[in-house]
Amino acid sequence: MLKVELHTHTSDDPVDRIPHSVTQLIDRAATLGYHALAITLHERQLDLRRFRPYATERGIVLIPGVERSVQGRHVLLLNFASGTDGVQTFADLARLKRRQPGVIVAPHPFFPARTCLHACLDRYPSLFDAVECNAMFTASLNFNRRAERWAARYSKPLVGNGDVHRLWQLGTTYSLVDAAPDPDDICAAIVAGRVRVESRPLTWFEAGRTISAMCRSDLARWREPHSTRSRTIDDARNELSLM
Repeated sequence: MLKVELHTHTSDDPVDRIPHSVTQLIDRAATLGYHALAITLHERQLDLRRFRPYATERGIVLIPGVERSVQGRHVLLLNFASGTDGVQTFADLARLKRRQPGVIVAPHPFFPARTCLHACLDRYPSLFDAVECNAMFTASLNFNRRAERWAARYSKPLVGNGDVHRLWQLGTTYSLVDAAPDPDDICAAIVAGRVRVESRPLTWFEAGRTISAMCRSDLARWREPHSTRSRTIDDARNELSLM
């Protein structure tokens, strides 16, 4: 079984302020015994070719991906060779799915933010190959429960993801995938349901630490000149309510 993380961000992200680089993420994942990482920047698929030798030396398989806004809702697109930058609507998403192989994951679908899928997941269930159990939960507050019920109702596999914006988020929730260490095989195994979620609830200290870090990043970004801002005020509020 491979230890896999399918939802990470790095300092290359065009939307969020992320303090760690791709190589720092790889180093931390290797230390924690991961076998594969998907790097899923917001709105842009990172070219991983220059990082693959570094990752391979550390036993990490890199999976291409992007966290794309589709009609204002976040969707994870994994292991698509091309075309993710043209996906703006759910009709575009359906065309991408017909045109080439890849995995479409519903990230944090029922968290309390307008950027989460919510009713769109019920409207387009056939588009999604898997549903995310997000690491941001505690023993008493868990927005993943509805996602778990939805996945069971539609016979979709669950994947455990950290939605990593800070390196300390790695390791509390992840996926174990029965596959060879290859992006295509990992993705095929997920679609086939050969995946198991491993997770533990965060303590309130851990949750508060992450929320505080995200808030500080948003405040720093909004002190920048208006011309350099990459998001609207509503987008920033949505992210804060999600975290």
